[in-house]
Amino acid sequence: MGVMRFLVHPVELLSDWPEVHRAFISGVDQAAWPTRIELDGTMLVCRRQSPDSGKLTVVWPVPGFGRPMVTTASLPERDEPYVLAVELARGKIVQVRNQLAFWHSAGMSIPTEFSDRHREAHRLLAQAVAAQDEPAAASEIAQRAIVAEFHAAEALVRSYSDQRLEMRHRQYPQLPTILGCSLGDSLLAPPQQEQFLKAFNGAAIPLQWRYIEPVEGDYRWETYDTQVEWALANNLLIRGGPLIDLSSGGLPGWLAQWQNDYWNLQSFVCDFIETVISRYVGKVRIWEVAARANAGGALALSEENRLTLVAKALEVARQVDPEGQFLIRIDQPWGEYQARGQHKLSPMHFADALIRAGMELAAINLEIGVGYSPSGSPSRDLLDFSRLIDQWTVLGLPLQITLAFPSGTTADEQVTTDLEVDPRFWKKPLDETAQAEWIDDYLPLLLAKPSVVAVFWNHLSDAQPHRFPHAGLIRRDGSAKPGLTQVMRQHELHWT
Repeated sequence: MGVMRFLVHPVELLSDWPEVHRAFISGVDQAAWPTRIELDGTMLVCRRQSPDSGKLTVVWPVPGFGRPMVTTASLPERDEPYVLAVELARGKIVQVRNQLAFWHSAGMSIPTEFSDRHREAHRLLAQAVAAQDEPAAASEIAQRAIVAEFHAAEALVRSYSDQRLEMRHRQYPQLPTILGCSLGDSLLAPPQQEQFLKAFNGAAIPLQWRYIEPVEGDYRWETYDTQVEWALANNLLIRGGPLIDLSSGGLPGWLAQWQNDYWNLQSFVCDFIETVISRYVGKVRIWEVAARANAGGALALSEENRLTLVAKALEVARQVDPEGQFLIRIDQPWGEYQARGQHKLSPMHFADALIRAGMELAAINLEIGVGYSPSGSPSRDLLDFSRLIDQWTVLGLPLQITLAFPSGTTADEQVTTDLEVDPRFWKKPLDETAQAEWIDDYLPLLLAKPSVVAVFWNHLSDAQPHRFPHAGLIRRDGSAKPGLTQVMRQHELHWT
């Protein structure tokens, strides 16, 4: 068994440790290894099966940035413990330096604000490394280096987004990217329809099995028929699905009786895929066939069964609509859930397995819901978001991104999952202003990426049933949140 030890100073960090299980070791392929985290006095002990060198990723307080995930450089095992703050500072500086080299070689102009902060972080890291005989002093200096480098990374990515968007607009007066939102599983009132059309040029129509066929053989199409016709009448790009949701509670309840009979279950899935696509073929051209199969949770299906089921669903979909475009949704795309040891395949390996099996995917949809537990994606800075998108481009497929971020922390009566808002990791209280600021920070970065062909918000109105608490852009009373104003502003900047 491999063991890596890290000294943590000040010790108060351990007494207020938010979620130790969100720390994990990863290898050169970025996949998280099953990792057991233990606290021993001022020491963080990480145990995993492999003794190979690895990177520790951990929730870490960074003043001005909340508690984002921060990663060390690749470290070998050794008897002497590492000083965690020093290694986190080193890891962030290496990450930024590598990104800087790539963007600079591509012709990006480097802002002065970045250069000043980056030099300061280097200077502080050198001091921290020299002071490691006194871990407490080294940690204090390294923490200042971390803060400086986070500011440097933010300045670098903002400049990248601005320059890249300017370059894209020289080629395209209107961006070729789709900015969309889910219409939800209930009809929007006319005022909300007007708000939708001012903000979005794409509509995701869920076509969720559990709502279409809540009772076996009893199909309910009225809501979705109306949504399809409305979207067509308003010239919106339509994405149908996800047709099957393999997360916990994502399938109709009556299927539970077949959870131990895989072949009958597969037959029901294929019948539904054929039925729904046949109904809307010619009207819906982009189909999100399956969602969240990589992490799973539905009917206690094994990872192998989920993979096989998605492959079969894609095969049937292609047979019904040979001209359609088909994609799958990957949730928690950084793959932190692998650290629990229940999954062999990383999110990217799961998608790659389908591609290698000959499934003709038109795109991969990455679902990023920040600020939620027990699943969802932990808080990460702009550079980590940028690197995630770039890493997924190695599959050679366009990317769609589905986003969610909370605008409150109270109980949400319309939530259909066990997800709860976790307010401990963001840099300020989670409210409507924070949601709007998050959109203003992260949406331009995604629009700047040529590999991202569509960005969808998870749901529009909090009055509708939804997966992510308080993630809507419209309040339950029908009034707009500041986040919707930010989306409209981006729509005006890039499509009008």
